[in-house]
Amino acid sequence: MRKLSIKQLIEFSGKSDKSKKTFALNLQIDKQKQDSDGGGDYWVSCLSAISNSFKYNDNSIILDKIHQLEEKFEETDYKRTKDMYERNISILYKFEDIDFRKWMPAEGFDIIKKHKSDFLLDISGLQVQALPHHVFTFKNDDEEIGAIWFIAKLEGYNKYELAMFTDILYRYMNQTYSKNYKINSDFCIAVDVVNVINLSYTQIMEEKIPLRLDLTIDEIKKLM
Repeated sequence: MRKLSIKQLIEFSGKSDKSKKTFALNLQIDKQKQDSDGGGDYWVSCLSAISNSFKYNDNSIILDKIHQLEEKFEETDYKRTKDMYERNISILYKFEDIDFRKWMPAEGFDIIKKHKSDFLLDISGLQVQALPHHVFTFKNDDEEIGAIWFIAKLEGYNKYELAMFTDILYRYMNQTYSKNYKINSDFCIAVDVVNVINLSYTQIMEEKIPLRLDLTIDEIKKLM
């Protein structure tokens, strides 16, 4: 059975009935082109720089990456490659002066090692990926834990799509860490780096944003 990314589930929702049926049937084929919710290698330059800048709370990492990509942009003549560099650079400029502390606990926090074996969640028999960039612990009244996930797509995601990333992130945190830590929903955050918008699990609950993950999985299951 193929594993599913949130990006694929969002794309499924926009398919025609015929394409949805084909997608569902193809899930039973083991071979697949590996995908990721971060957009794969296309966005790796900006996502890795933003992730590292958050980790060290150091915007100079972003500025260094901008300069590197601008040099690569000048060195290539391939339009597709130039477009990729240009789009990554455009995102990084949006983050060059951003205050990452707004996505961090007020007090200090410790980033912990993630275990790749934990990245798959079973939802109604389908394997769904959660791929946060950082998981971190911090002291509040209890030993608490949170996570942040930077994601990219050419036109960005709307609020309801972004909620699917936050939803699976919160489930991942509960499945993996709830025995030893209190999950802090304020810091279960997905960030769309294209539109520079973020959504925490607390916001989902307070704003009563519809969660579409289970409905999408159920629709796929009925077509298999």
